[in-house]
Amino acid sequence: MADRIKSFEEFWPYYLSEHRDARSRRLHFMGTSGFLASVAASAVTNPLKFPLAMAGFAAIMKHGIEAEAEGRPLGHVAAMIGLGTAGAPLTFLPGVAFAYSCAWVGHFLVEHNRPATFEYPLWSLTADFVMWSHMVRGKLWTGDPLEALGLEDPVDLQPVPASAVAAAATGV
Repeated sequence: MADRIKSFEEFWPYYLSEHRDARSRRLHFMGTSGFLASVAASAVTNPLKFPLAMAGFAAIMKHGIEAEAEGRPLGHVAAMIGLGTAGAPLTFLPGVAFAYSCAWVGHFLVEHNRPATFEYPLWSLTADFVMWSHMVRGKLWTGDPLEALGLEDPVDLQPVPASAVAAAATGV
């Protein structure tokens, strides 16, 4: 069984290797931009409650990112979505749904791979924001993203398949 990736620094090249097709990165950019627009709309329509919810969101995300190397922090993800939705029920959740819809179209129909978010949800979210920031600055729109950023191909870094995790847990 392969080991889990142990740091975001190791995860980042793996994440980019799963986004080799520029069309997939463009779909991620569109989805993340839509999510950020929903966050802005949430802040405007709920100027007191939403910023407080986002402060909690950020604290939970920080803790979850630190726990990611040990396993999927699904409780953190649920709490983050719950806080965002409680702070802005009509705008936040549609932004999340739009972002993941765009990203998953990129993975399933363009890249033909399994989204890393299934194994590394918070590092994937963080990496998506990092990739988005590079794209805002004009990078990663074309070509190989690893070459563009001068990173090595992570051939030996693969996420642990859920079936392998389940088999290890049950001793099968």
